[in-house]
Amino acid sequence: MSLMQAARLHEVGAPFQVDEIEVPEPGPRDVIVEVKACNVVPNLRNVITTYPEWFPFLPLPALPAIYGLDAAGVVSQVGSQVRNVKVGDRVYVNPGRDSGDSHASLRGERINDPAYTFQGYFGFGPGSQEIFNDYPQGGFCQFMKAPVDGLVVLPEEVSFEQACRFGYLGTSYSGLKKAGVTAGTSVLVHGGTGTLGLGAVLNALGMGATKVFAVARDKELLERVRQLDPKRVHVLSYGDQPIGDWVREHTHGLGADVFIDAIGPGAPNETTLAGIESLRRGGRMVSVGGMSELLPVEMFRLMCFQISIIGSLWFTVGEGQDMAEMAAAGTLDLSVFDHEIFPLSQINEALDAVENRKGGFTNVVVAPGA
Repeated sequence: MSLMQAARLHEVGAPFQVDEIEVPEPGPRDVIVEVKACNVVPNLRNVITTYPEWFPFLPLPALPAIYGLDAAGVVSQVGSQVRNVKVGDRVYVNPGRDSGDSHASLRGERINDPAYTFQGYFGFGPGSQEIFNDYPQGGFCQFMKAPVDGLVVLPEEVSFEQACRFGYLGTSYSGLKKAGVTAGTSVLVHGGTGTLGLGAVLNALGMGATKVFAVARDKELLERVRQLDPKRVHVLSYGDQPIGDWVREHTHGLGADVFIDAIGPGAPNETTLAGIESLRRGGRMVSVGGMSELLPVEMFRLMCFQISIIGSLWFTVGEGQDMAEMAAAGTLDLSVFDHEIFPLSQINEALDAVENRKGGFTNVVVAPGA
């Protein structure tokens, strides 16, 4: 057996430890990906240091575990039944895994599988550990096994460092699609300077939204967001003006077509309610950030104004391929990220770097081959 380097968590709350372990072997419908870049997601430290206090209903992989949610690299081996993906293909590994034969999976709703699991992160149901056993490697290692139907094939225009942001980009893209964003749409994004929020702004622009309203706290970062497209992007710092009044000023009194709530756990529900109140009649809200406070929603008003509230967890491989093609065509601008790249041996330093990032523009990456 050949060996590889892998950063593994041996104990909740302890640092990662770089170990030498066996390189995985592919099953018939699997591939082995040589990992070139893996994103260090900002929430990772919460998951590996405060569990089970942090959302105890989300099961973690058995220890020792190889984390790493968003990986990109080169296919190095293919299984015997892989027909089209070839050794040498550049790919992003969508980490969403399902059981394959649940009621939801058989209906083509893989993300709604009760055992849906993020390879290299956490699961969503009691069947997640079986999936972790099938695919135990996250992206913090040199080689990882993945099912061939979990790959997004990357064009040359997309670097590995850019591709390993597809998790956050894809989450926002899927939310925007569910809300029906097209040319002429106006989109309000709360948390518009963060990892999810910046992805929502970039994707909304790429999808043809003509007005994008980004709300956040940091005025310097907001100005950087505005400069992405000064004609279409409008920005507001929380507290400067009531959000609904500001949005209606720029939409002829109507309100926004779509509200993307990209603020995370710990944010007050008043912020989300202000976003809902900024929608026009028939507007749609999509939650992608996971604001955790209870939301006191006036259902009668939602009925009368035909306001929809949608939860959107992740994105499909097809949606990831959409983004890859948009980036290749230049409609999705991935040049905005500031990459901070760490070798695998500095995985713990990379976690520290995430704490000091400059909003969603900073992209902290572990490069296992560096």
